[in-house]
Amino acid sequence: MSNLRANRARARALASAGSLVRAAGGLALAAGLCLAGPVVAQEAPAEWNHFPTPARAPRGAPNVLVVLTDDVGFSAVTSLGGPIPTPTFDYLAQNGLTYNRFHVTAMCSPTRAALLTGRNHHAVGYGAIANVAVDEAGYTSIIPESAATIADVLRMNGYATAFFGKNHNTPDWELGPTGPFDHWPNGMGFDYFYGYNGPATDHFNPELVENRNPIRRDRTDETYHLDRDLADRMVDWLHAQNSLQPDQPFLMYYAPSAMHGPQQVPREWIDRFAGQFDRGYDVMRQEIFARQKAQGLIPQDAALAPRPSGIPAWDSLTPLQQRNSARLMEVAAAHMAYMDFQFGRVIEALRQSGELDNTLILYVQGDNGAAMHELGGTLNTYESFAQIEESDEELAVGLNRAGSEDAFGNYPAGWAYAMNTPFPWGKAIASHLGGTRNALVAFWPQRITERGAIRPQYSHVIDIAPTIYEAVGITPPAVVDGVEQQPIDGVSLAATFTSAAAPEVRTEQYYEMLGSRAFYRDGWLANTAVTWQPWSLNDYNPLTLPWELYNLDEDFSQTRNLAASNPEKLAELQAAFDVAGARYNVLPLQADYLARLNPNRRPHALSPQGSYVYYPGEMRYPIASWPNVTPNWTAEARLTASTAADSGPVFVMGMRFTGYGLALEQGVPVFTYNPTGRPQERMTVRAPAPLAAGEHTVTVAFRPEGRGVRLALSVDGTEVAAASDDRFYRVFAGNALIGRPMIDDRTGPMRCDCDITNVTITIN
Repeated sequence: MSNLRANRARARALASAGSLVRAAGGLALAAGLCLAGPVVAQEAPAEWNHFPTPARAPRGAPNVLVVLTDDVGFSAVTSLGGPIPTPTFDYLAQNGLTYNRFHVTAMCSPTRAALLTGRNHHAVGYGAIANVAVDEAGYTSIIPESAATIADVLRMNGYATAFFGKNHNTPDWELGPTGPFDHWPNGMGFDYFYGYNGPATDHFNPELVENRNPIRRDRTDETYHLDRDLADRMVDWLHAQNSLQPDQPFLMYYAPSAMHGPQQVPREWIDRFAGQFDRGYDVMRQEIFARQKAQGLIPQDAALAPRPSGIPAWDSLTPLQQRNSARLMEVAAAHMAYMDFQFGRVIEALRQSGELDNTLILYVQGDNGAAMHELGGTLNTYESFAQIEESDEELAVGLNRAGSEDAFGNYPAGWAYAMNTPFPWGKAIASHLGGTRNALVAFWPQRITERGAIRPQYSHVIDIAPTIYEAVGITPPAVVDGVEQQPIDGVSLAATFTSAAAPEVRTEQYYEMLGSRAFYRDGWLANTAVTWQPWSLNDYNPLTLPWELYNLDEDFSQTRNLAASNPEKLAELQAAFDVAGARYNVLPLQADYLARLNPNRRPHALSPQGSYVYYPGEMRYPIASWPNVTPNWTAEARLTASTAADSGPVFVMGMRFTGYGLALEQGVPVFTYNPTGRPQERMTVRAPAPLAAGEHTVTVAFRPEGRGVRLALSVDGTEVAAASDDRFYRVFAGNALIGRPMIDDRTGPMRCDCDITNVTITIN
């Protein structure tokens, strides 16, 4: 498939190149030729005999801009009753349509796969996020060739395609510098990609990728932020597209990170929210609920779902806990507001170019409900993976770092509960609306003339793709690159653009995420109960979960369980879920999230045992393409010191919040293991003297010692330093580089003064 796609791309490139040459008057130099005598201008024929003819979109076809934000709850922003001002999103909602019964899959990668393909997430291998893929048909994290994306289909029909932001739909083991690249954005139909791969990144120092190439942010730009950078790139791309191909419509997919952790944003934006959350999440939820009714976003008879079990009442928190919590929410709100401001520049660029009126914008405000990962909040989310929770006092000491590049934080679950008003629960819980109901805004001035209206039709993220196809006026092909396509599970919402009374086209839908599940049919929802605490990452047996039943036509917020009074309806919907589960590869049901983090549950980019040799350069090795530290791990660096004062990185993995690295500091070899970003778990071994000028071998070795590990540093075969810990902590994320600093290191040397021959990593 990749070769066929590449051939098609080359054909389009040839056609585009031909048009540019014609525009230049047919100059022979444009073809690299040097001819004697005058060049006679010659008009191009109306049709070529042999040059490929580029595909053309239907006449008048709209541009398409799809926006998918991250971990934003149903009620986070102002036009949805929330506390966070988002004038750009509000403008689109006030001049378009808001769908208040729109649904997603409850987690990131699955929602994105469903949006891109129009198929249910299990049907395209995305039963859960890419990082916990397992060897089951619905959970491989590989979008099959039988599920062409909206970018594939629109590009075949004459569209330019571009993707900006977060890509979380590439298998972990394919993210290395040598690919394969079939499942990268360029392999999924996007002509251009600028963003990052994976679940999250540092917004001040992102792990940037342009198409297939890893790049670093400008280290001299003291005001850098990923959201601003993405907006810059989108505006630049739009300008180039409008200049070179003004008659060609485009598909732009924008997937920003706000409000996913880490919440990071310029300090002046955080200060705008000072004190705004001091009254707490319980009061905030009541205020949001009242505004939603006043705005007509929810029915007047809707009830407010109670605070989930395990989240403490705001008034029960100590003053210190309240201040910590409020400050972390100030940061989260600022991040969302800042992203909206930057996206406003993109909308303004469309307006100035005259393209806005014929641009269909489908803006999904959240790929799942707000995230309930942290009960009390954190300044470093990687502590949770090590099952470490900072005390309130420790959090308070570091609170001035919140939102800066020195924090990788997330706000408390109580605020997520408020951002999901009026629904129960949140992200990762597919059984309850707090995890699956997020608003959709549709904006298209040439077609949508009703302004600021609510559309109550029941709908789902799989409906985005067929809606786009109908709006553009194309039929998705039955065969793509020789592969028969599987059915599109979504149905078009286009009829609702012009008719508030358009009948519902979606009458049933299944939901499942890590064992939490539900089935909707004709207003009724049967779902499993929540018997665990999502902030604790507890595994549970999904087959033992009790079931509940709700009539959503009469109970908008899923608050009155009717299972006891209507067992027949419950049994009917349970049976329907079983049918859907078998049809869409949902089975087997598993809820072992922590166990699935084990890389042995999926293919390896590298064998888990053996030796691997790496060489200095700009190549970046994601953690799945790097032999990561274990209790039986050795790194041997062969290098030549030019002087006894050489400094710089020898090899690094990760970032300041989780990682490790070997460096020379004024000639002294130093290895630092920093799995949680905290000094309590950090291990450092330092040679007693600098290396003399000349060739050396520096070795770092972890070995089991009791229930923990021993770390030793050797120089030319002689151990010179060691340290021990009674526990071994894994490093879960990051990229490795040889002879270059970590991505978030902008102040240290950009390369080592020494000459690095290679680094050999051995795992026994």
